[in-house]
Amino acid sequence: MANQQGNLPNLDNQNKDSAKDEKASIISVATTVTQHSEAPSHNGTLVSLPIEKKIEPSALENQTSIWAGYEQDVLPQKDQSRWVRNLRHQIFYLYRRLFGIVFFTNLGIFIAVAVKGANASYIGKIVVGNLFGAILMRQDYVIDAFFTVFTAVPPSWPLSIRRVCARVYHIGGLHSGAGASGTLWLILFCVQATREVMQGQGGTSGATLAITYIILALLCTILIFAHPTLRKKFHDNFEATHRFLGWSVTALVWIQIVLLTNDYRGDVPLGKALLHSAPLWLIVVATISLALPWVRLKKVAVRPERLSNHAVRLYFDYDTPGGGSFIRVSDAPLTEWHSFATIPVPGKTGFSIVISRAGDWTIKMISNPPTMIWKRGIPTYGVMRIAPLFNRIVLVATGSGMGPCTPAVLTKKLPIRLLWTAPNVRETFGDAFVDAVLAANPEAVIYNTRQHGKPDMVKLTYRLVKEFNAEAVIIISNQPLTEKVVYGMVSRGIPAFGAIWDS
Repeated sequence: MANQQGNLPNLDNQNKDSAKDEKASIISVATTVTQHSEAPSHNGTLVSLPIEKKIEPSALENQTSIWAGYEQDVLPQKDQSRWVRNLRHQIFYLYRRLFGIVFFTNLGIFIAVAVKGANASYIGKIVVGNLFGAILMRQDYVIDAFFTVFTAVPPSWPLSIRRVCARVYHIGGLHSGAGASGTLWLILFCVQATREVMQGQGGTSGATLAITYIILALLCTILIFAHPTLRKKFHDNFEATHRFLGWSVTALVWIQIVLLTNDYRGDVPLGKALLHSAPLWLIVVATISLALPWVRLKKVAVRPERLSNHAVRLYFDYDTPGGGSFIRVSDAPLTEWHSFATIPVPGKTGFSIVISRAGDWTIKMISNPPTMIWKRGIPTYGVMRIAPLFNRIVLVATGSGMGPCTPAVLTKKLPIRLLWTAPNVRETFGDAFVDAVLAANPEAVIYNTRQHGKPDMVKLTYRLVKEFNAEAVIIISNQPLTEKVVYGMVSRGIPAFGAIWDS
């Protein structure tokens, strides 16, 4: 998925008149936070932490900021023994557990069928059933349905239930588990079909067997490039193989089903046999599922706003998606697609996305912003959709990860303490965007990494959780930092959620 995304203001950008003004602004921050004011000063939220690096502690006039000295905080011991928590949170996290449930259930049935024996027609039904499940679990409407159901749990329910429901974005494990299982069953199908062809006593025909070997080769290629290591290293190849080989497999499965049905129909007319063939109806639904996003392929108008040499904001008016969703856009729809979080503005039609510099395609979009762009499918929910499950959250964003977080901040439907770390955010995203975030979340913490270096995100996040009495942490960042913060929280009993890169 998935996958499926900063730069921040400092006091020097807003208080250029004198060092005295800058100092006064920082004192205002300390006073505001200490008093837990409902409406902290606007300047107060634009501080680069830790503030003791900006001025002498004596200048705070005995007002102690809750952020000061966080590096010296002592984190509590992690829960459980090291091997247990690593096994639970790092090796067998939910995505892999879902994969395991699907795959090992199939493996048990596979062994039983292999020992007992079955004809190719029976095995073929199981192959198509697994491929059907794999395709369906990546369909936009199905994904949205899962998120809608699991996030409908009211925040009054016990946290133990809500934290489980919040991990709905791990459903990609069902997709990969079914895909791997389908390939495993296809191997057994090939073995049985080859035996039947060689025996020459009816059953599978040579044509069916030839098509099957081609399908198996294509599926194995898809699985190889889907391995996390190769997927990261050769992402474009992964996208191409998943798309074009996936389409090819679907077309060949249609042929295979017709041939296999003909092989086993006996005296029943082929048309009637197909109408009563479960695999045929499964592949019909799977094909519709694959086609739907492309049926909705459309080139739409877009209004670009170039924020800086590092980012551009694109405005759309063809839809008004819900918060926590993303869209796929492209200027070359057959070769590459890029996902971006939607930013709807409460009470207004349409939405926007923010594209920041992260590669050749994003550089092209920033240097030459489009006025028309291709979109595919519908806005699809992602990890930020889980935010309403909790009563109070700490929302952590780094760099352009603020994009997915923005709708939750702007709607102000639940108490949020925002932590946004990045270099020189105003120069990158512009005053309008930053001011909108700050107006909606005046107590936001913005850490200028260009000025102070990268903070200890686990310690800083943990302090915010305790000071804000948050139920959970949601982080939108790069993979290493997301995994570090999530593990740092969940290993200490704090529910934490962030995007995964396996589905």
